[in-house]
Amino acid sequence: MQILNENYWTERYQLGNTGWDTGSITTPLKTYFDQLSDKNIKILIPGSGNSYEASYLFKQGFSEVYIVDISQYPLTKFKEQFPHFPSDQILHQDFFALSESFDLIVEQTFFCALNPKLRPAYVRKMYELLNIRGKLVGLLFDDPLYDDHPPFGGNREEYRQYFTPYFHFQTFETAYNSIPPRQGRELFINLMKKEHIKD
Repeated sequence: MQILNENYWTERYQLGNTGWDTGSITTPLKTYFDQLSDKNIKILIPGSGNSYEASYLFKQGFSEVYIVDISQYPLTKFKEQFPHFPSDQILHQDFFALSESFDLIVEQTFFCALNPKLRPAYVRKMYELLNIRGKLVGLLFDDPLYDDHPPFGGNREEYRQYFTPYFHFQTFETAYNSIPPRQGRELFINLMKKEHIKD
């Protein structure tokens, strides 16, 4: 398996090898964002890439939106397109090195881009980054996909084992409004951080 570092992802962006990129915000996340009433919540979008979710939220008046990506390339492109987006909320960093805290973290093709060996660490880091009663919301592929390169697949039973110790499941079901190429292949998740976890 290739090393999935900054050079790997930058090269994929430069070559346009971005099959995960839908060109706009997808319906499940837009529908979720449209029912949020508090525009002051602090939101993180990890592995943000071209950041359609961030641009949508920013245009809707959400002021505390942070994006992080291991590759500088899409972050530079995003800043060029949205010059008024706060520069200090565009983070060129490894997700696992973050130390901020957030009310909401948005999952959109980040989990499936990570080496599956990192999935337990991903869940622990999400727990660590969220405030009490903070939420992890987004989409996970419920599809085998690939096991030797991204996007890596998985299924709801596997995911449930990872998340159960750390989160309350508010929604964990097949997305009813996926875009056509992903219809029936993705789970919509709305997970709330547990106040206490068992050691």
